[in-house]
Amino acid sequence: MSGGVYGGDEVGALVFDIGSYSVRAGYAGEDCPKADFPTVIGVTLDREDGTTPMETDGEKGKQSGTTYYIDTNQLRVPRENMEVMSPLKNGMIEDWDSFQAILDHTYKMHFKSEPSLHPVLMSEASWNTRAKREKLTELMFEHYNIPAFFLCKTAVLSAFANGRSTGLVLDSGATHTTAIPVHDGYVLQQGIVKSPLAGDFMSMQCRELFQELSVEIVPPYMIASKDSVREGAPASWKKKEKLPQVTRSWHNYMCNTVIQDFQASVLQVSDSPYDEQVAAQMPTVHYELPNGFNCDFGAERLKIPEGLFDPSNAKGLSGNTMLGVGHVVTTSVGMCDIDIRPGLYGSVIVTGGNTLIQGFTDRLNRELSQKTPPSMRLKLIASNTTVERRFSAWIGGSILASLVFILLPKYTSCKLLVTLQCILCTFFRGHSNKCGFQSRSMTKVGNSVLIGSALDHPIQVADCLSTFLKMTKIKKI
Repeated sequence: MSGGVYGGDEVGALVFDIGSYSVRAGYAGEDCPKADFPTVIGVTLDREDGTTPMETDGEKGKQSGTTYYIDTNQLRVPRENMEVMSPLKNGMIEDWDSFQAILDHTYKMHFKSEPSLHPVLMSEASWNTRAKREKLTELMFEHYNIPAFFLCKTAVLSAFANGRSTGLVLDSGATHTTAIPVHDGYVLQQGIVKSPLAGDFMSMQCRELFQELSVEIVPPYMIASKDSVREGAPASWKKKEKLPQVTRSWHNYMCNTVIQDFQASVLQVSDSPYDEQVAAQMPTVHYELPNGFNCDFGAERLKIPEGLFDPSNAKGLSGNTMLGVGHVVTTSVGMCDIDIRPGLYGSVIVTGGNTLIQGFTDRLNRELSQKTPPSMRLKLIASNTTVERRFSAWIGGSILASLVFILLPKYTSCKLLVTLQCILCTFFRGHSNKCGFQSRSMTKVGNSVLIGSALDHPIQVADCLSTFLKMTKIKKI
């Protein structure tokens, strides 16, 4: 390929979707990410010879001897003085050194390729700031020396993955549940509504349940052996000897992995508002903890996720002003222009790992049907497969990176300013069964200075081709 133009399946573009819970990364055009590992990382200040999976060359690493332990296999090994932390806060990058360590690990251990060989499409939070966007652009071009870069908001990518350019994206993940309106590939910032009622909230509720039952959460790393006990009886197990003195943050992380398995295996959302008598008649689910404690769970498995839809049923949240899932959606739509509300109600896209709880979409559909104005038609779009629901933003990026053409950017930087000048030509192939788009009227951009999400400036297909013919006027770098 010549002329500094990148596009199509032949470029080997990489797609990164880094969320609060996990990192998804893979090649554009594929159906699922090549890498899927936790976003949290282990950090130690003292180097250990022969046991370090990867060391960073960043400034902080050189000065303090910081060692990062990344990916499931390295993270779950008990180590003395290893703290667990996340590079993200509120969905945005907070710790740039650890974020860079994650990228280094992904390139080295999963792609096993030089960053300079591959264009990159990366997702970003819909409320990401310009300063963080500029810093990320600087990192990718100056440190990794990538040939082309493309930033896109997660809500837009999730909409694309479901064949929509307009719709309301309901994303319930680990740290928050959000409703984000998307119109013609645009995120409508004024309509974004966030709620902290999500996966971590349910983990906290599960912890309180086990405390009420006087059940200790024991991670597998502590257990040397265990004995079979009758249902509901205290666990009988032996602790491993010579365990290192682990940190509280790492121990809590390992306890959370046990609780998250309990959530996925036991919890269920009731198809109607929670009622004690109805819940008591629901079938129970038997579950055994790693230390051997086992029990049948009945009404509890319905009451805990009820807090997602009705916060008044959640422990410790009485009198709060948090919005349930249904109200998050209706509030978001109500904050948008009245002319586009029918399109939002007509494409409510459900995504995020927390929505995989049994009965979630049925309950959401029931609530929204009651709240939707009679003059508007409600349509809930939720994939039936776990992969498509969890990885929808990455899949949307995989589709988009296969259809986008980027001229090698003219990139200049100084200490306080990052300027990225490029011509962006987006070519939505109407015949693409995978994408599901038709050739629609989009907003003309042409030559533009691009800082941030390229999809803030969609391009009309006809103008895309004419702009491509004018590229000869742009000097190659």
